Amino acid sequence: MAREPEKGLSLIGLILVCVKMVVSAKTAPEIPTIDQAYSKLSNSITVEWASVPGATSYLLTAEDGDTVVETMAASSPGTVAGLKPATLYQVTVRSLSAAGRSQASAPKQAKTVLAAPILEVSSPSPDSILVQWAAVHMAIGFSVSIMQANGLGRIWKENTTNTSLTFSNLEAGTLYTVKAYAWNANGIPGDDSTCNQRTSPHAPADIRVSFDSGALRASVSWTPTEGAFNYTVTASSSSSELSCSSAVSSCSISSLLCGTEYLISVLASNDAGFSKSSSAVSLKTVACAPGRVTIQENPPGHLSVAWSTVDLGDYYVAFVKSDDGLEVHCNTSLTQCNFLSECGFTYFISVFAYNKAGHSPLGDVFNYTTAPCCPRDINPVSVSSDRMEVIWSPVRGAELYETKAVAGYNVVECNDTAPACTLSALECDTKYNVTVYSFSEVRGSNRSCASRFITTAPCSPEIKSISEDASSTISVRWRATNEDATYTVTAQGEKGRYRCSSKGEACSMGGLPCGSVFSVTAVAETEVGRSQPSYSVPLETVPCCPAGLTITQVTQSVINVSWTFDTMAQTYVTLLESHTGQSKCHTHQSHCLLGCITCGINYTVALKAVSASGLTSDCAYRSDFSSACCPLGVKLYRLGPNGIRIHWQVSRGSANYSTDLYGSKGIFTCAPRAGLSFCDVTEIPCGDVYTVMVSPVAQTGLKLTFCPKKIYSVTCSGSTLGMVIYRGKSKAK
Repeated sequence: MAREPEKGLSLIGLILVCVKMVVSAKTAPEIPTIDQAYSKLSNSITVEWASVPGATSYLLTAEDGDTVVETMAASSPGTVAGLKPATLYQVTVRSLSAAGRSQASAPKQAKTVLAAPILEVSSPSPDSILVQWAAVHMAIGFSVSIMQANGLGRIWKENTTNTSLTFSNLEAGTLYTVKAYAWNANGIPGDDSTCNQRTSPHAPADIRVSFDSGALRASVSWTPTEGAFNYTVTASSSSSELSCSSAVSSCSISSLLCGTEYLISVLASNDAGFSKSSSAVSLKTVACAPGRVTIQENPPGHLSVAWSTVDLGDYYVAFVKSDDGLEVHCNTSLTQCNFLSECGFTYFISVFAYNKAGHSPLGDVFNYTTAPCCPRDINPVSVSSDRMEVIWSPVRGAELYETKAVAGYNVVECNDTAPACTLSALECDTKYNVTVYSFSEVRGSNRSCASRFITTAPCSPEIKSISEDASSTISVRWRATNEDATYTVTAQGEKGRYRCSSKGEACSMGGLPCGSVFSVTAVAETEVGRSQPSYSVPLETVPCCPAGLTITQVTQSVINVSWTFDTMAQTYVTLLESHTGQSKCHTHQSHCLLGCITCGINYTVALKAVSASGLTSDCAYRSDFSSACCPLGVKLYRLGPNGIRIHWQVSRGSANYSTDLYGSKGIFTCAPRAGLSFCDVTEIPCGDVYTVMVSPVAQTGLKLTFCPKKIYSVTCSGSTLGMVIYRGKSKAK
């Protein structure tokens, strides 16, 4: 609804325009007259005409028969653009005003000038510029000029009918302005074209190369070149090419290859292109690290390091550093070096090649571990018949020790990380070849270690027999299996220790106490050591004889033999012997009664001590003994009022006697003189009954009281001489 007034206003405006056009048609402006038409540019024609009163603008038309081009102009002159070069056009002009436009003016012919050459400009050398162009339609010649773009210096101008032209003797690296146009057969020049071209720079001079052997990098520098925007450095070898670019006069090329000779050149460049290459400079890099490094130790203690030759290597240096920090090296033009080495060390080996550029990069670092040292101070600490303990000082490089003892086909080994070993299950009295080998995980076992002979202690002897002779000397025999051994036999008992020694197979010892039990062992001994004791053999000496023997007559036909008791004897045998026979007694006690003895006969008494095991001692008692006989016919005679004679008869043998008279008034004793068979007692009271006993007296002085007693009555009346009345006899006590 709001747009209805706008639609009404538009309709009114349209009606007014139409009315205005009708009115204008009635007053159109005059026809203009062209003064001249000419062309200065190949795509336009300029027209000049006289102004028409009332005209507000003009319509210019150019027609070549194929196309019509129109252009509005406010006033004269006017230019019709967008035309074809070197083409003849019919040009007309119409005047325009508010009342309309006029008819076209009388045509005027004009021809567009030649087109401008399309230039291709380059600088083939630092002092020249080449100008090229394509042929221009209707052109019969061309004019080309050149001058420095800054306006300094001279102007070169050349006319040619060709389509190229070279300007020489120019300044290198300088910007020039090039202008060219073509002309037709009438000598009318066409459009000109203008472009700028810089001459290419000179090749850089005074090339300097420094080489960083560690980084394998070359630093290249040169004298700056006029007009150069950029520089390119190229390092060429037979196998590769490396380059770097820089806007300044230095550049670094990295990642060079070792052992390579490079030709290094520098190109300068600008928008005209590259300069010629500078004179190449030769660069030999460091040699590559030698390869195929081999390390040998032959003989031990001499380390040989060899390697292959490398390109550009003038000489070689081999470095050998041991794990204790000591480093040695050798210089050589050959491919091998020899070093002294020690056992148990790890050596780190590197080989460098050298030339004037420096040393090669670090190649592989090799390590070589020599065989561990051999133990030299092998000492036996303990050597027995079947075992030996050896020790040694730890040696460098050894992680494990292998001890081997060899005796013929008998081989005993032990492995341990400690510098000691106990070899067991050995044979006694045997010489073993003992070697201690050192071992490391890297190099293995050092089999060049020296050996040492160690002999085990002698074998234990075997007691074969023990015997005792009549003199109580003990003889021991054994089986001897050792070489050059001394044997010691020991008898050990509660009553002491006894020994004897021999290099043979038997020895004797005396002085062993009787009645003792011993344990007998034998030991062999050499300069190496002592054997284990033999198995013990029990030894029992004969029982001791009693220290004393006592013979006591109990009755006329019985005697008692007693002795000092000895605990080692289990039984005793007493032997009583005479020309009439013998009497024997066995007893466990320390005395023995022997009967059925004939008195008055000499007997020999002997004693034997017998142990529990049956050993017998013949005790050397050679005592002559004769038992006393009781007297016969004992009678009493009066010798006076107070005296009595006691008379008897000796039955057998000879003995001393003693008489005893026992009465109520006392005891009266008398002893006859030797060889007599009577005895007188004086001052004996009469009128009493007496018990009379005549007793043999033993050699010891002991009175034997086993004989029978008689009783007599001695009265006071009667004769003072004669036999005393016998009243009876008492039993022997």
